[in-house]
Amino acid sequence: MLLETPTDELGWDIKPFHLPDASGKEHGFHDAKSPKGRVIAFICNHCPYVKAIADRMTEDFAALMDQGIEVYAVNSNDFSYVPEDSPPRMIEFAKKHGFTFPYLVDQDQKIASTYGAVCTPDFFCFNADGKLAYRGRLDDARLNDASARSTELLDAMLQISATGETSAQQMPSMGCSIKWRH
Repeated sequence: MLLETPTDELGWDIKPFHLPDASGKEHGFHDAKSPKGRVIAFICNHCPYVKAIADRMTEDFAALMDQGIEVYAVNSNDFSYVPEDSPPRMIEFAKKHGFTFPYLVDQDQKIASTYGAVCTPDFFCFNADGKLAYRGRLDDARLNDASARSTELLDAMLQISATGETSAQQMPSMGCSIKWRH
């Protein structure tokens, strides 16, 4: 099912978490504050919207990490329902797209629920004080045409890192619904 992210109230506090990556290595954070800010992206392997942006997302996230911004991707889909989203397939997907950031497994879906994530992709950008400062799409590229795009999330997060907030218009992200356990 195609969904858009809701318009969020900005300024709520980041919710620290601890999750394993697809290989079982633990990642996460316990402190809301981060010197340059954090991006948390709820993604999966099978969604055509995630597939369409994966390489651009990797490029933009590498630029953010070069500036000291922490980046995490979280897969909250029920992989017993969608086997393509299983941890072994996450490893393949991350390698294929050159992920240099942790790609984490939210098997009990607690983190997606806590954040109010609704679709893949769903992006949350937090300032150094751990306050939500941007929730929107990666860029304005069309699903099948990324030839010209404005780097909305990248630009917004760089501004957030420098000033604590952004003047960027927050356009909703669009993608497949998270596949919740029943």
